[in-house]
Amino acid sequence: QVQLVESGGGLVQPGESLRLSCTASGVSFGDYARAWYRRAPGKEREGVGCVGNAPHSTYYARSLELEGRFTISRDNAKNTVYLQMNSLKPEDTGVYYCGAVEHLGFLANYYDFNLDYWGKGTRVNVSS
Repeated sequence: QVQLVESGGGLVQPGESLRLSCTASGVSFGDYARAWYRRAPGKEREGVGCVGNAPHSTYYARSLELEGRFTISRDNAKNTVYLQMNSLKPEDTGVYYCGAVEHLGFLANYYDFNLDYWGKGTRVNVSS
């Protein structure tokens, strides 16, 4: 059974950092792209970013890319993808989900929320 399990969420103050992890089991995700999404309270789910297997194949939501606060990385040996979040803001509050999709055409699938596997999410609360 394939599972994606997110961890690392919690309550932090504005300006602090968190690193989320998403570890897969049940299949080797070496041939899969990995993605992060989030859903803020009262809002629709939105993409945070995704990472393929090739060098320089990391993509971020436009607003986050401009800010440069989030970094996605992956460790295939550990079947894990990470989301490093710095200088957190209250508007970053929400549930963060990871997902995986076969590498071929992954970017289009990421934008369409068309993933093969999803985690159940980890909650991030940024509040003073």
